[in-house]
Amino acid sequence: MTRYPLIAPNPPRLSEQTEALRRIEASGVFSNNGAEVRAFERDVTDRLFGGHGASLAVANATLGLMIAIKQAAQQVGRPDGLALMPSLTFAATGQAALWSGLTPLICDVDPDDWSACRHAEERLLETRGDRISVLVPYATFGNAIDLDRYCWLQRKYGVGVVIDAASSLGTVDDAGNGFGHDSPFATVYSMHATKTFAVAEGGLVHSGDAGLIDQLRAMTNFGFEGSRSATLYGINAKLPEVVAVLAQAKLEQIDAVCDARAELEVAYREGLSGFQLQKVDGRRRAMQFMPVLLPAALAAKRDAITAAMDAAGVGTGRYFSPHLAEQPLFKTHALIEPTPIADTVAARMISLPITDAMTAADATAVAAIFKRVCAEASASVPATVRTRPVARTLLIGGGPAGTALLTAATKRGQLGDFAQGLVVVERDAAIGVGRLGKYAITSDSTATTFLTAVKDNPYPEIAAILDHPAGRAVARYTDAIGVPLVEAGPLIRATGDRLGDIVSANGGELLTGHEALGTRRIDGGMWSTRLRRRADGSEFEQLSHNVVIATGGHQPLDRLAAQQVAGQSLVAQAGDRLLQSDEVLAHGGMAKVADLLSGKRAPKIVVIGGSTSALATIFLILKTAPALPFGEHGITLLHRRPLRPFYPSIEAAQAEGFTDFTPDDICPVSGFVYRLAGFRLEARELVLRMLGVDGRVADPRIRNHRITGDDDAVARSALAEADIVIAALGYRPHALPVFDTDGQPIDLSAAHNRAMVDKHCRVTDAGGAAIPGLYGIGLAAGFVPWGHLGGEASFSGQANGLWQWQNDVGQMIVDQVLGVAAERRAVA
Repeated sequence: MTRYPLIAPNPPRLSEQTEALRRIEASGVFSNNGAEVRAFERDVTDRLFGGHGASLAVANATLGLMIAIKQAAQQVGRPDGLALMPSLTFAATGQAALWSGLTPLICDVDPDDWSACRHAEERLLETRGDRISVLVPYATFGNAIDLDRYCWLQRKYGVGVVIDAASSLGTVDDAGNGFGHDSPFATVYSMHATKTFAVAEGGLVHSGDAGLIDQLRAMTNFGFEGSRSATLYGINAKLPEVVAVLAQAKLEQIDAVCDARAELEVAYREGLSGFQLQKVDGRRRAMQFMPVLLPAALAAKRDAITAAMDAAGVGTGRYFSPHLAEQPLFKTHALIEPTPIADTVAARMISLPITDAMTAADATAVAAIFKRVCAEASASVPATVRTRPVARTLLIGGGPAGTALLTAATKRGQLGDFAQGLVVVERDAAIGVGRLGKYAITSDSTATTFLTAVKDNPYPEIAAILDHPAGRAVARYTDAIGVPLVEAGPLIRATGDRLGDIVSANGGELLTGHEALGTRRIDGGMWSTRLRRRADGSEFEQLSHNVVIATGGHQPLDRLAAQQVAGQSLVAQAGDRLLQSDEVLAHGGMAKVADLLSGKRAPKIVVIGGSTSALATIFLILKTAPALPFGEHGITLLHRRPLRPFYPSIEAAQAEGFTDFTPDDICPVSGFVYRLAGFRLEARELVLRMLGVDGRVADPRIRNHRITGDDDAVARSALAEADIVIAALGYRPHALPVFDTDGQPIDLSAAHNRAMVDKHCRVTDAGGAAIPGLYGIGLAAGFVPWGHLGGEASFSGQANGLWQWQNDVGQMIVDQVLGVAAERRAVA
């Protein structure tokens, strides 16, 4: 039986390089950028890069990445920032960033070419650009990715760029140049024995900027620039002279080797028709192996398939599975974005052999074996899927509120019990952050509040998040007014990852990438919830004893259409000048506002509402750079309720001369003044200035007007004169249709602009009666603290706070679910 190893190292024979070896011995120079290394660097620049720029030989590609990343981060002035990279790459990419003092920021990949997802990259540059030091894209499997685009990103965002091209030495781009030709940044290649440009161990850094290569050369030699005195960060990363001899010999062979391997790829592509293959960029790839995706139905059978291939004489691999986001080191030391595409690609990946000994006929034979093995595996896949087990609790929504419920269960060490029979349904690819990270504003919770979810948590994997990069990022704002939500999001995401691991380890199930369409009460007091898998639209039923709705809130258009201001329709008064605050507060929202106001010498904006989002909108408008040219009263706040600042005590309020409160405005538990109704942090400072408390002077750009009635001429005039009107009218819960046993819709209190839940977090019908087994938590659920939870008697409205959800409010639901379960066991 013919055997086809996955990789067969084929470096030049050292025994055939006797003349060069004698030359080294005669020179007495065995390292330190000797004549052999310099000759190879000159020749590889001429042969593969058209003589443009310069090249630097290094001891290995990982060291090349380290020095290039370090230099790029120093150059942009963010030496301890983030290194943005795709998840589908080798561990060396992330390791190099860590050793360079940066935190990997891991993003998803493109579904076709498997390189970094351009939408994810640009979104992260928009939202976290002030912390991103370096982009480290991977030229996946030798593909010639678009380097012109990275030149553009480098200029637009002021970030460094280092290309991980480990498999690409010998790749030719669409213009017929060696990949990396004349690029202004560093491109790093591997010359490891397993690569197409096989030597022994070594790497190459190329750039169109010869000055950059000079600086990197000094860094490979302990940071010495012209003398034996370190002036730069440095390390010993020099390529030995003997290895340079092998590299020079391989350079003579590389075009023939790559051409032969390209023929193998053509044969594979013909033989693997019907399978998903990587989209190719460039004229020729320096192929190391042939990547192919298993059909989705066979992903779970990958081990059996690779075993069958081995039995048939074919070696296989699974580059890169696990990908970075799945590896323990990076879960602990990196910031990880949702990676649904990388998850899917890695789970289905098989690497087939490409070696210098193979012919096109061999590739065709291996493809035929692979197709046969897959066909045999397909025949054993059951035609039907077994019925899903009944869940004790179905949690719909794995965003901040849903994971807050799980966090509450950890506080008393109950998550293991709560996870038994738990199914979590989440639309996104991961639980935790939800839509929180999309907003360009600062939280109305302190860093300490965010960190209490993990600090001293009974579950050590949760407590360890305090030292996670996301935890450290939030901790930097301990003495600040709030935390930018773009920084809070990764902390909640990291917490969600750990919570999900605990749930899964204790018998629970995470259904990410799924959405709930509606739930129906069935005989026996259970619920049947219709779920849909977003990837393919398939639907199925999930039975459960309890359902917890944590789907968050939104600003409904129908409420906007019905809104009256000063006795007239808001839509009629504002027309196409009307925006919602949720749109403005999101990343990119202020760019839209600035665009709408471009050319206005003294623009006028009206913000309607007395909520935190209204004040946050004004604060964001004022701090946006470049500043908008507002004149006096350029921003008008219209609201009906009085604006109240929070105070930690009566004494603190009186010390500032604020006395506009009564005993009913004081929380009997905490002693706080306006504990629930009062504005906090940035919004509070804005309100204090508006009210002139303690001698504060109001910003002349802001006019604060409380609407007096239907005939309020000031409000009408402000709306008529405004260039933009922003409605900050609060949030309503995302609707989940609920049906009774007859299939008839249950009329919920939330449909009548009332709270969705009662004082015990139970969802109520239009008559105010609690619906057994149906709970709600989160933004717009309408929960109002009571009893030992505190709050002022005068408060009306709803209280939304992550700390409350993660503690007393979430615990309220956990206790009820576990208590009911204990009662069932006792009866049984």
